[in-house]
Amino acid sequence: MLPYLLLIIGFVFLIKGADFLVKGASSMARRFNISDLAIGLTVVAFGTSAPELFVNIVAGVKGTTDIAIGNILGSNIANVFLILGISAVIYPLAVSKGTVWKEIPFSLLAAVVLAFLANDRIIDNQSHSVLLRSDGLILLSFFVIFLYYSTTIAFEIKGVDDHVPATVHGIMKSMGMVIVGLAGLVVGGEWIVNGAVHMALKMGLSQSTVGLTVVAVGTSLPELATSAVAAYRKNVDIAVGNIVGSNIFNIFFILGISAILHPLPFTSANNIDLGMVILASLMLFIFMFTGKKRSLDRWEGIVCICIYVSYIIFLIYR
Repeated sequence: MLPYLLLIIGFVFLIKGADFLVKGASSMARRFNISDLAIGLTVVAFGTSAPELFVNIVAGVKGTTDIAIGNILGSNIANVFLILGISAVIYPLAVSKGTVWKEIPFSLLAAVVLAFLANDRIIDNQSHSVLLRSDGLILLSFFVIFLYYSTTIAFEIKGVDDHVPATVHGIMKSMGMVIVGLAGLVVGGEWIVNGAVHMALKMGLSQSTVGLTVVAVGTSLPELATSAVAAYRKNVDIAVGNIVGSNIFNIFFILGISAILHPLPFTSANNIDLGMVILASLMLFIFMFTGKKRSLDRWEGIVCICIYVSYIIFLIYR
């Protein structure tokens, strides 16, 4: 019972830790006269992906790499099919031309690059595949390109400033919030990985399955909150851009860092999940041309949610 309780508390620590980190770092950035736009593109963007990063770091250190891979693939699948699905049901998501023709294809490129790097041993007729440190460096190189692109189009996005914490605290309080936030992320990541391993053993599930479901959805809660609120406020560029950007961030940055810290074995079963990541980006692109153009309509959101539920059922029976 205790491991399950710690798993739940771990998610609370993880989410609140990311929240404290964003608020503290944003406050410090404001004191140094850094613009809200820059804060939104760096501190806030990192904050929403910090849970995935810290879970992956802990999983890599502990050698439970199936959870690390499952966490990222599962998060990207949940981001599109579950979170964008829910956001579209709340309010239809009109999407900018740049997002349709640049950011969504870039997220598809991220998945394709990962598929190529993760299957290089299969291509060479080897017995197993591994994301090596060299692969991690390649992923990080793509991330630098994405970061440059993000800064060039940032001024065209409306609503970025609305998601930057407004309060400016004293320097000591800001530093304290950052330290508390990082501590929450580390402790939360530790408890989540331990709880996920225990759950997999007790329920007869693979660590990969637990990573793809429980851990992935839990670490995607910041994205859900950001996109749902953005959809409610009708800041639709933020709602979609947050998810697409997070998916790119997850593969190029978090998996890149994870592979550099600890090589990640990639099994043939992971290719099915990676196929779902590719399908998610393809369907999101196709939905931009069905119904109302450059928009994710409510019925399309419902389709996304149904696909996600079907995928979860498939995982359980797999």
